[in-house]
Amino acid sequence: MRRIFALLGLFVLPAMAQEYKIAVVGLVHSHVWGHLGKMISGQPAKLVGIAETIPELVAEAKKRGATATPFFDDYKKMLDQAKPDIVWAFVENNRHLEIVQACAPRKISVMFEKPLASTYKDAVAIQRLAKQHGIQVMTNYQMAWWPSNYTARKVAESGAVGPVYRLHGIVGHGGPGGPTGLNKYFFAWLTDPVKNGAGALMDFGCYNALWSLWYLGKPQTVYATVQHLRPQEFPKVEDNSTMILSYKDAVGIFEGSWDLPRSFQDLEVFGRSGSLYVTSKGVEHRKGRSEPAQLPAAGLAPAESEPIAFMIDALRNRKPIEGLTALDINVDVVEIIEAAKMSVKSGRAVPLPLK
Repeated sequence: MRRIFALLGLFVLPAMAQEYKIAVVGLVHSHVWGHLGKMISGQPAKLVGIAETIPELVAEAKKRGATATPFFDDYKKMLDQAKPDIVWAFVENNRHLEIVQACAPRKISVMFEKPLASTYKDAVAIQRLAKQHGIQVMTNYQMAWWPSNYTARKVAESGAVGPVYRLHGIVGHGGPGGPTGLNKYFFAWLTDPVKNGAGALMDFGCYNALWSLWYLGKPQTVYATVQHLRPQEFPKVEDNSTMILSYKDAVGIFEGSWDLPRSFQDLEVFGRSGSLYVTSKGVEHRKGRSEPAQLPAAGLAPAESEPIAFMIDALRNRKPIEGLTALDINVDVVEIIEAAKMSVKSGRAVPLPLK
């Protein structure tokens, strides 16, 4: 058959891989500026639209190179006209359910910046919609793309430190800046207890809850305390938080703060015979009282090393998203934060699962 086509002057080419299209909804989450350049480049997905109503943010996106990208002031209109396969939403946390309500019936998969939702009720509704309509919903965390994260967990699972019985995580920095410049849009909703879901407890507690679920599963109880150390800057929400996640034979002690002198996204993993100290840069392994050894972190495959490629790989191969960015584990993350908020109000540990 190919020979016949060749005689007719036709060329037979191998089937091309599907080109996936991505669209951005919202620019009020400052993480967008770290990802927009890659999307503008068209790899690994074609950017087919940006929806935003704030002129200053639209101007910034164009300044950063989105001059050939169509802009929309109505994101639903963009969904119908641009027909993306994927939407990456950079909106307030309490709008995540709204985005899935629009995308799911249109069979558009969705990516969010962490957390999955501002409330547990919304997280469960997102989960239900995703399964009903057969779409993928992914929650993006910086640490999901660290080789060191996977090296540490592999070592822990090997038994090299003994059974893991204690986790200690500290995540945070000096705060979300101030209400000036472009940051004023991010600051406004991040420091709003409804739009964000809480303050530092939500912003950084979700990282800690995810780590605990990944290593130990769902805790039996959640106990949390918060502080307003800078009420003049953050009058509506807490800027410092501590969670204790209790298990039958283990415990997770986690700090999330906007009051730290520098940035932290550190996890300590303890067994009876050793420990691991995990950061974005690497893994430190100690056996007993020995001096620390730096463990080499193997590189990740291209489809596992950044969020868009990861989503495309799941869509192309029709496989569920698994691991740190998966839907179900991130529903559990929001459940833990919800329990933590309840604990702050009651002063008592809150049992899981929530009713």
